[in-house]
Amino acid sequence: SRTSRTSRQPAATITPPQPPSTILRHERTLPQKRPPVASACPPTAYPIGHGALFFVPSLTALTKMPPERVATLQHCRSFSRHCGGVGPATCECYLTPVMRDPFRHPEPLSLPPGFRIIIIGTGFAGIGMAIALRRAGFDNFVLFEKNAAVGGTWFSNRYPGAACDVKSHLYSYSFELNPRWTRAFAPQREILEYTNHCVDKYNLRGNIRLNTEVTRADFDEQRAHWTVTTSDGEQHRANVVVSGCGGLSRPQQPRIPGRERFAGALFHTALWHEHYPLAGKSVAVIGTGASAIQVVPAIAPIVKNLTVYQRTPPWIIARDDHDISPAARMRYARRPWLQRLVRTAIYWQLESRAIAFVVAPQLMKVFEKTARQHIRNSIDDPALRAAVTPDYTIGCKRVLLSNDYYPALQRDNVTLVNEAAASIEPNGIRSASGRLRQHHCIIMATGFQASDDMAPFPIYGRRQQLLSELWQHGAEAFKGTTVCGFPNLFMVIGPNTGLGHSSMIFIIESQVRYIISALQLMARRKLRLIDVRRDAQQTFNRTLQQKLSNTVWASGCHSWYRAANGKNTTLWPGFTWKYRLLTRQLNPRHYHLEHQPHAAATHPPAP
Repeated sequence: SRTSRTSRQPAATITPPQPPSTILRHERTLPQKRPPVASACPPTAYPIGHGALFFVPSLTALTKMPPERVATLQHCRSFSRHCGGVGPATCECYLTPVMRDPFRHPEPLSLPPGFRIIIIGTGFAGIGMAIALRRAGFDNFVLFEKNAAVGGTWFSNRYPGAACDVKSHLYSYSFELNPRWTRAFAPQREILEYTNHCVDKYNLRGNIRLNTEVTRADFDEQRAHWTVTTSDGEQHRANVVVSGCGGLSRPQQPRIPGRERFAGALFHTALWHEHYPLAGKSVAVIGTGASAIQVVPAIAPIVKNLTVYQRTPPWIIARDDHDISPAARMRYARRPWLQRLVRTAIYWQLESRAIAFVVAPQLMKVFEKTARQHIRNSIDDPALRAAVTPDYTIGCKRVLLSNDYYPALQRDNVTLVNEAAASIEPNGIRSASGRLRQHHCIIMATGFQASDDMAPFPIYGRRQQLLSELWQHGAEAFKGTTVCGFPNLFMVIGPNTGLGHSSMIFIIESQVRYIISALQLMARRKLRLIDVRRDAQQTFNRTLQQKLSNTVWASGCHSWYRAANGKNTTLWPGFTWKYRLLTRQLNPRHYHLEHQPHAAATHPPAP
């Protein structure tokens, strides 16, 4: 029953006897020794409905589809894989929807009554996941947030000078542009306002539980649900758990001897003491990373003196920051297409940088020349120039953007100590050379635990496997989203989804779409479990690590991108549009699927 390429008349006249089933079978006995070639049972892809493809071996199977779901057969294309194989076989031909945008054109999510989803975190990842569920008509979900307000890392990082290093017009959801940005690089306050705007617009506050930290998650194999324990001692059950904690959820506290003996104030930039009076104090900043180059210029004018302890200088290039005028903001509000045009231009400008990061690292020399020129233009003192000039390939560590950090270092009340803090004494810091400097306050600008162990709390999967033990040699997941042995657990901003050149919100939306496609599959096939295959995960990560070995991040420096054993568990080694295509839709062949028992309940016990 081969399909004729000349039979391309509309199928709208077909009268189906009943609605379509999830799996249509076309059975035929193949020759016992016939080789597994495409002609053995070649399905053909017919476009149907809203961007869906129906793989069938013939038009006969297509007659089982309702006419309103069948498109004219003008763009038929052969399906590249055969079904069947050597010996008698059954061709199973699936209704395989091509995933529509769950934000702009959502499809109803028809999960069984009582099906419950827990989302951990209310940053861009958690909020984006909740919006996609709400727009799909699914409301039985809850978001747990450990902080007193929503916003994730943008609520935690409230230090002076905090701002985004991706241009504002790209740092928003694609479906919810923000015409109210006042600067090209949005300050922390405006980003937090934007997250609250999204929570209110999509009516999510009723689903959020603040001041509720998740302390443990356990998978029950027999009942096929997760039990999530929170800081108040309560246990909550759900069919699916989505972790939106991300890699910037836990501050990195450096192991400097004596910190418990310090008599003054000591805090991390992500745990900022807003009511501590810095004016007139002797302040130390440990670290010269992304948060340090923002906080140092912001507090230098108000403190008595400021000492910056630098272990390794960062590469810094100028930031093209400027005000966005009220007139421009009004134009964006009235003509969203104009802002989307600007956003698209920014996206492709940043995307082009991936060529140097992952395709041709030798092109990073161009960025290095720009960074060296920035140092020459900003600093007159030859000794200070030498102290702030790195000796590693630009891009190996995070490339930073700043116009005011180098000028701040040249203030009369600012001192750069080009050596690590060796110990903390009751009244100050002793550097590696042995010199003791006295301080009233110590600020840890030392980043986050982003690579060594990305499980922020104990997570137990099948057979009580602890995720942190599984990841003891470096975190890994399938497409940064699912982990073998942890069914119905999805991660947004999981291993190897970080970026060195563009907006993480693009990655977040890609992963949310992938998770929604998994939930759609569970609904269509009445699945109770979906667990990524071990071979699929291993193959994916083997290929990923091979690609990473040829990038600028493997050029020899030590960075927070890499785990203690040198494995890069943080970054995506490619273009973001490639990741979008890779996660466009979940492929069932990569997963173990377990159907609901007919007599079993379809939902966990009430929480």
